[in-house]
Amino acid sequence: MLTFAGFLTLVIWAYLLLAHGNFWRINRLLPWPVRGALELATVVAVVPARNEADVVAECVTSLLTQSFSIRLVLVDDNSTDNTAEIARAAAQAAGAGDRLTVVSGSPLPAGWSGKLWAVHQGVLTAKDLAPDYLLLTDADIHHSRDSVAMLNTIAQEGRFDLVSFMVRLHCKTFAEKCLIPAFVFFFFMLYPPEWIRDARRKTAGAAGGCMFIRREALEKAGGIESIRAEIIDDCALAWRVRESGGKVWLGVVPETESVRPYGTFTDIGSMVSRSAFNQLHHSVLILMLSLLGLAVTYLLPIALLFTRHWNPVWCGAGSWALMAVCFWPTVKFYRLNPLWSLALPAIAIFYMGATFHSAVMYWTGKGGLWKGRVQDPAGDQS
Repeated sequence: MLTFAGFLTLVIWAYLLLAHGNFWRINRLLPWPVRGALELATVVAVVPARNEADVVAECVTSLLTQSFSIRLVLVDDNSTDNTAEIARAAAQAAGAGDRLTVVSGSPLPAGWSGKLWAVHQGVLTAKDLAPDYLLLTDADIHHSRDSVAMLNTIAQEGRFDLVSFMVRLHCKTFAEKCLIPAFVFFFFMLYPPEWIRDARRKTAGAAGGCMFIRREALEKAGGIESIRAEIIDDCALAWRVRESGGKVWLGVVPETESVRPYGTFTDIGSMVSRSAFNQLHHSVLILMLSLLGLAVTYLLPIALLFTRHWNPVWCGAGSWALMAVCFWPTVKFYRLNPLWSLALPAIAIFYMGATFHSAVMYWTGKGGLWKGRVQDPAGDQS
């Protein structure tokens, strides 16, 4: 039995290394070089902002100082701080006050998540400007000067309808170094970018911090209304685009980054708990199977090291080595010590706990809690 268990872990990690869409080869997910000869599309960025006074200035400045001119619609989603005033001041300081439109968000209607209602209002305002593309991005993202140009290049050269960057997340504190690279690793394991780009496959995914979408493709997919209640709205939008015949590209970008810190284990746990049980369709059975799968994949190889039989020990050691090989490119992307690649089994324990905590939050009526709003209420099976 122990030998079979060891062989099983080796098969799992050999499959993930060799046959799961090369999800771990993060260096192959980088954007294409900017092509100056391409037609410069008209672009409007839409930014939902709720109590973002500490980060919004950096976002606004980076968007209004791109290598080619874009417009920006910022939706002040009933903030109780001075988010809107700071955004206007940042635009004026960048010499681009005339390219910023601030929309005061209307009250949240039933059936909508807070973020998507704000995005919807921003998209309606942006439509009056008749853009070729919309950049749906978060208020905590600092875009590199060529960020929009890179998105435009990929969209036009590859004829993609939705192009999305997983930006470099904040990774400075000990908790962030422990958990943020793994968050990205697990995300690409769920949504292998090579499979997303392959029109023959049904896999669809996107990273909500930076989504560049052709306006006509968004309308064909049903608009923001079609995903109005989704918690994992980025992947839901990617699915709608694929379902309506569009092409999707997902990758990483090192120069564009989130400036929002998740400084503690509690902060990161809350981020994971917000959507994990929704990802599992609120199913107790899928939750239990997922936790079992995580235990077999990440914890069993370590447990085998403590058996007294050589075959299981070698299988466990080999599986741990393959695990480290898979995780190392993501660790390198975040400029961390290579030894972090050995820590994935311990990190997986945290994510297992956060996944179970997500279910508890849902069962106690706090599912999807974000900035004072419960966005995934119990009983919602959407």
